[in-house]
Amino acid sequence: MRLDDPMFKRHIEDDESIVAVIHRHWLMGIRSLFWPTLAFGAGIALLVAAPFRSVAIGVSIWSACVLGWWLRSFFDYFLDAWILTDKGIIDVAWHGWFHRESSRILYSDIQGVSYEIHGVTPTLMRYGTISVEKISTGTAITMETVAQPRKVEAIILAQMEVYLHSKNLKDAAQVQELLSAVLSRELQMRELEGDEDEA
Repeated sequence: MRLDDPMFKRHIEDDESIVAVIHRHWLMGIRSLFWPTLAFGAGIALLVAAPFRSVAIGVSIWSACVLGWWLRSFFDYFLDAWILTDKGIIDVAWHGWFHRESSRILYSDIQGVSYEIHGVTPTLMRYGTISVEKISTGTAITMETVAQPRKVEAIILAQMEVYLHSKNLKDAAQVQELLSAVLSRELQMRELEGDEDEA
């Protein structure tokens, strides 16, 4: 998947970059598109079987409705995703044309990451549930039927390590600057006191 996709880029901050976009397994996409595709095919089959003007008008109306159903099913699959950035995880949920949700967890707020693969089909097709537990509340956000959950867990843990390391370096640099400013001010105060004593 392209990481510069505008559908996902609008969820991130200006100084943030996308590392990966995690979707449910492609099998779930096929499952959600199966019935709309079958309905569209039935309309085409009806038109081929009865090529009359009234049937063509009916099939056109039917096809427009089915196209809306197909697009809604596709977006429901594609836009329900986790966006892994260099700062955290953004959980994007698409519930319909006019209802979207987004929540963010910084890597510093994550207590643990785990995955579970349960059942024969998930084991064979390599999909499962991945969970991320928050430190502050102890609640977990989960995404089911994720393709290759072990790999996703490894990406999250690697990004957490990079983020926390860079955050520690920034914190250390800030402490160093603060100590340097205090030391400089202390030296200036001593020089002033030394000048007053000489006078």
